[in-house]
Amino acid sequence: MATRQFKIHVPQEKLDRLRQKLALTNFPDNVSSDDSWDQGPPVAEIQRLAKVWQTTYDWRETEVLLNQFPQFISAIDVDGFATYDIHHVHMRSARADAIPLLFLHGWPGSFIEATRIAEDLVRGSPNRPSFHFVAPSLIDFGFSSGSDRIFGIDQHAEAYDKLMQALGYDSYVIQAGDVGCLITRFIARKYATRCKAYHTNTPLPNPPDADLHPELHKRFISTPLTEQEKAGLARAAQLQDQGYGYYKQQSTKPRTLAFGLKDSPVGLLAWLYEKMHDWSDSYPWTDDEILTWISIYYFSRAGPDAANHVYYAMEATKPSAFAQSQTYVNVPFGVARFANDIVSLPKLWNETLGPVVFSSEHKSGGHFAAWERPDVIVADLQAMFAKPGKFGFGV
Repeated sequence: MATRQFKIHVPQEKLDRLRQKLALTNFPDNVSSDDSWDQGPPVAEIQRLAKVWQTTYDWRETEVLLNQFPQFISAIDVDGFATYDIHHVHMRSARADAIPLLFLHGWPGSFIEATRIAEDLVRGSPNRPSFHFVAPSLIDFGFSSGSDRIFGIDQHAEAYDKLMQALGYDSYVIQAGDVGCLITRFIARKYATRCKAYHTNTPLPNPPDADLHPELHKRFISTPLTEQEKAGLARAAQLQDQGYGYYKQQSTKPRTLAFGLKDSPVGLLAWLYEKMHDWSDSYPWTDDEILTWISIYYFSRAGPDAANHVYYAMEATKPSAFAQSQTYVNVPFGVARFANDIVSLPKLWNETLGPVVFSSEHKSGGHFAAWERPDVIVADLQAMFAKPGKFGFGV
């Protein structure tokens, strides 16, 4: 399976067309000075960001910064589907005892989240493990191929497992959040001989069942919830009630949404930035950060609407991908629990998913863990894999 070097370079005509479309945007009437986010992003804030995007934001400078990371395209065959070009950052450690690590992003993120943790993990130290680091753009995201039919979580799992093998890694570990965590659960279930362990900041367990998990169920009902766990359940309920519209739309009628996302850069900006704002823990997003995240979607090889395909596939599969992911998988895993993530379920529930070998608790941090709290993700991985022999890696 061929692998070639890759540098990001968006054709100038695409940059020019983006600026033209931004200049011609019709905005909603700003009928009040209300700057709350209750009904979505404030009009004035989106107008301001659109103007920055059109006039002063420098994508060429962003390309230079991103191209400092070694990037490649690997052609990966997915059984019964096609051959897909998978874009990825790949950084090899100089250490003989380095552990191969696969980083899987989610939505509305991209491979860019990996750039805040890659160098520290590859470098390691005499007393800390080092990692060979691989961070793909998921198929339908960023600079990877788009899918040409319903491309399920099974297919995503197969693609990135094959990517690791193509890069020479017959065994590996994973760090993932959001959609990446869902894919990781499938990888752990299907390819446990190669996936030795994983770490996630967004596990999605069910509560312990009295029939399926009798001992765990007894422990759970006899263990009072912490204040953090109560707050986490309340936030999860609020998400279901007030913040889940994006999922229903993307998982049922993604094509309807695609027309707006494909045609309107400002529509894309509002759609993604709402989640970046609401799902982070008061993170101080800079204009450059916001517009870089959005631009990666806008200049996506498959188009800014393609990332929604994965949500449709989640529900098109029966049973749903979420239901399949919640079965017990006997692969060791670690969890970083952030107090202000959108979904943070009681700690004991995680034991329904598999053998929990590492867990950390953090008072600050939201949904985009590697971006908001790279220090935590790096420290967790270094601590969890401090003794690599425990997971079958030689020292």
